[in-house]
Amino acid sequence: MLDHLKANNRAWAERMVSVDAGFFRRLERQQAPEYLWIGCSDSRVPANEIVGLDAGELFVHRNVANLASPQDANYLSVLQFAVDVLKVKHIIVVGHYGCSGVSAAVDGKRRGLVDHWLHPIRELCHEHRYELHSISDWRARLNRLCELNVIRQVKNVASDVFVHEAWARRQDLYVHGWVYSLSNGLVTDLNVTVSGVEKVEDWPA
Repeated sequence: MLDHLKANNRAWAERMVSVDAGFFRRLERQQAPEYLWIGCSDSRVPANEIVGLDAGELFVHRNVANLASPQDANYLSVLQFAVDVLKVKHIIVVGHYGCSGVSAAVDGKRRGLVDHWLHPIRELCHEHRYELHSISDWRARLNRLCELNVIRQVKNVASDVFVHEAWARRQDLYVHGWVYSLSNGLVTDLNVTVSGVEKVEDWPA
């Protein structure tokens, strides 16, 4: 079963070695990424490919609707490992326009366990209801909620104790918020980069 995926794997490995004979030997020795990507599980958003980085250059955590929940032990473990062990310099929260997870959070349909996971987005939607309701086009409204969600997750990351401890020991660490467009493959920087505890104090969202 899945023979086509195994064949793809062999072809990929051969291509990598043909371009760079020592590629896998370097990967074996260590991983030293400068970046942690916190993104959506959506299959149309391939983290490494979007930013043109090879294996070993990007540490990745993905979940439905790119949430950085303070109650999620999986996310917190990835964050601590990235900050304390790998010493990444940049944490990038990346949402995407047309996110089905964000849409599912607010479309009124019941889906089970994922409804609980997406609850923070419903709260965010309620918090920004006046701005969002002023946008008549549903797609544009959803895209704005995708942006607001990224901004909130940047705040969550920048408020975390692991990040604060890194800043306290003067570790070089930045938290960024981007949104990826499925329609053209480009990322938009939301210009909400945080580089220290003092920047979190006056947060816009």
